[in-house]
Amino acid sequence: MIDVKLLRADPQVFIKAAADKNIKVDFEALLEADRRLLSAQQELQEIKTRQNRQGEMIAKIKGPERQAAIAEMAQLKERAKELAGLIDELEPKLNEQLLLVPQPADPEVPYGKDDTQNVELRRWGQVRQFDFEPKDHIQLGADLDIIDVDRGVKLAGSRNYILKGAGSMLHQAVLRLAMDQMLAKGYLPMTVPVLVREEVMYGTGYFPVGRDQAYLAERDGLSLVGTAEVPVTAYHSGEILSQAELPKKYVAMSTCFRREAGAAGKDTYGLYRIHLFDKVEQVIIGPNDKEQSRSLHQEILRNAEDVLQALELPYRVVNVCTGDLGQGQAQKFDIETWMPSRKGYGETHSASRFYEFQARRLNLRYRDKEGQVRYCHTLNNTVIASPRVLIALLELYQNADGTVTVPKPLRPYMQGMEKIEKRQP
Repeated sequence: MIDVKLLRADPQVFIKAAADKNIKVDFEALLEADRRLLSAQQELQEIKTRQNRQGEMIAKIKGPERQAAIAEMAQLKERAKELAGLIDELEPKLNEQLLLVPQPADPEVPYGKDDTQNVELRRWGQVRQFDFEPKDHIQLGADLDIIDVDRGVKLAGSRNYILKGAGSMLHQAVLRLAMDQMLAKGYLPMTVPVLVREEVMYGTGYFPVGRDQAYLAERDGLSLVGTAEVPVTAYHSGEILSQAELPKKYVAMSTCFRREAGAAGKDTYGLYRIHLFDKVEQVIIGPNDKEQSRSLHQEILRNAEDVLQALELPYRVVNVCTGDLGQGQAQKFDIETWMPSRKGYGETHSASRFYEFQARRLNLRYRDKEGQVRYCHTLNNTVIASPRVLIALLELYQNADGTVTVPKPLRPYMQGMEKIEKRQP
């Protein structure tokens, strides 16, 4: 949530931010509701001050003046009651509207309408040139009997799948490699709920704007998360930390659930856009310092790049444009990994910084060295997400004989397996 004081001071900044991010907000109604609420609050405060003075005066006077003062006190009480009712009515409505206001993008974010206008920053690795006709990951998975989409759809509907044998082992191996790399860097591992209260989704900014993407357990007022970012970022909600504790660096592995609402007909083939997957996610809770947040943003980006480089998967990093930014993100870098079947790079990671946007919604604060209570800054990034990354792994490491070479860093997690070959019946 944005600071309403900043909105009052310069609404054009936020009007432009909404336009840049393609987010619809009725600013005229919002500002009018805020004006009415602020006016009512100020008048109520003035009435309370007058009531206090009137009470002191009534105790000192007698006769007709006393009766007039008592009558005025009754009028003040009635007006205070009216104002309190108006405030109770306006506050939730204003908060609902404020939950829709986006955070302005930082100056270094390029302007653009959608992901086609993201700006490439750098590339790493060489794209493999095949001397045979390569198969895509679904063909490889079927031939090697390690991916079964048909039975996944039979069990759970479209955009579902089953990994088995070496496919399941490869999936677990990349997750474990990513987790081990993060532990070596000092990040604290967490196992967190993936079914959370709706206020946690609101607090992290996934509701109300992204509500249609979530699977809801409405009878219980709970929601399945689309990323471990949600429970990990909300872990300290409502708390006041000390500056000495910051930054806190967490890593969590979880299953993630996404409805992919609005994606009908888009990326329907294969494992690219699916309803559930597993992800290792890194979250940092830091002090209210923009320069430090920028530095931490580069750190979490490097962490993800280190995993891809260990796997020798070619990728590129892009600076995400305004039209492809989420509501709360001040800046986001995507990592896109080369996928032969897509004949291009496909998004595999998103590294975001939010400044105090999430912390305000979560009431996540810390006490600085001067004793002042301030909102924290939050950041997050994918370390690895599977099975999407398996598209690149299987396709880039395939051999002419239909086998798939297991990357060396993953072999210890796969009982020493060097090649994935079709199992003999």
